[in-house]
Amino acid sequence: MKMNQRLNGLASLACLFVLLCVVWAPFPALGAESPQGVLSPVVQELKDLIEGDPNLYRLFTEMFEQVPLKPPYLKDPTGDPQVRDYQTMLKRIDRILTRAPEFNKTGLVGFPINAVLDWPMGTPAGAEAFLDERVNRQFKKILGQWSVFLGSSDSCYVLSEDPEKGWFGRDAKIAMPTFVEDFVCDPAKPYYGFTCWDDFFTRRFRAGRRPVASPKDDAVIANACESAPYKLAHDVQPRDQFWIKNQPYSLLHMMDGDPLAEKFVGGTLYQAFLSALSYHRWHSPVSGTIVKTKLIDGSCYAAAPVMGLDPASPNESQGYITQVAARALIFIQADNPDIGLMAIMFVGMAEVSSNEMTVYPGQHVEKGDPLGMFHFGGSTHVLFFRPEVNLEFDLHGQTPGLESSNIPVCSKIARVKSSKTR
Repeated sequence: MKMNQRLNGLASLACLFVLLCVVWAPFPALGAESPQGVLSPVVQELKDLIEGDPNLYRLFTEMFEQVPLKPPYLKDPTGDPQVRDYQTMLKRIDRILTRAPEFNKTGLVGFPINAVLDWPMGTPAGAEAFLDERVNRQFKKILGQWSVFLGSSDSCYVLSEDPEKGWFGRDAKIAMPTFVEDFVCDPAKPYYGFTCWDDFFTRRFRAGRRPVASPKDDAVIANACESAPYKLAHDVQPRDQFWIKNQPYSLLHMMDGDPLAEKFVGGTLYQAFLSALSYHRWHSPVSGTIVKTKLIDGSCYAAAPVMGLDPASPNESQGYITQVAARALIFIQADNPDIGLMAIMFVGMAEVSSNEMTVYPGQHVEKGDPLGMFHFGGSTHVLFFRPEVNLEFDLHGQTPGLESSNIPVCSKIARVKSSKTR
């Protein structure tokens, strides 16, 4: 009798286990791969695109084969084993779509998809594949899907005090020691008061933390982003060989053939970059009227072929990607006639990198007023000045390059002198 009761009990437990498996099977754990290796529809579309086109199939096969089988390429730049085929790439991306970026101490903090693609995108095959319009359209769909998760409360779990992976943990506090003093947040609230990953990423400075440089002096040009100087170029040409080693600027390609590009031929360009730890909102460098705005479609993961394997790609390709990446272009007629028409380009680098403009043509902005923001990804930006503008730059004692450090947003970066033609 006792044996029968014991058997009946085991049978009941077995039935309960089967029932639980049936109930929970459609709901994979956070970040888990889809059941039975099934990809989410948007990632499956990329798989179908790759496998349905002979050239893309070749490129996505070769880009992984071209990654060397030796250190440091045995691991991706974040320390995970290097993906060695596009099938594993697809599974990894699929898993990322229901996870938010965890903090880490690498150059790709905040960029989990970029980490998967970092070495492959620097290969000859990768450089070609990520310029294909069909590939970029599909990656934008994938990243758009991810952005839905990053804009939901489910993405808050990384806004924790985990010492290594949390954005308010030990390692993050070392990287961002004045976070609480700098940004609008409340450490007493869950997730410091942020509602989702995107809310955290597009955080705002507290009042007074970034005062506008000389607000009444129109000769002073303010920094448009919390950014580090990358390059200062003069006598910029309408067309140039932007794919070569020094990545010269090619105005007509940068501005997507806009007729106003000719106004800047022979002029000056200043480029600066933001890290994932930076403030990601844009501010007007001058007071003036918005003349035109333009969103330019482009690549998310293109890198300059000549730069090879970059451990934080596309950092070393920043000049190149101003011609090929997704970007936002804003023309401003400055109130100061010695500046006149100028332009600013905000360039998305990897991941979602959505370029959101919050101004419109005809709107008057004061120096330091908001212009828009980057979402979810790394970024770089460019200021364009006409050849008639006589500028004296103040880069806070730094030489432009990848080793430079942030100049605070809204602080002085240049002064305009009397126009060369006046």
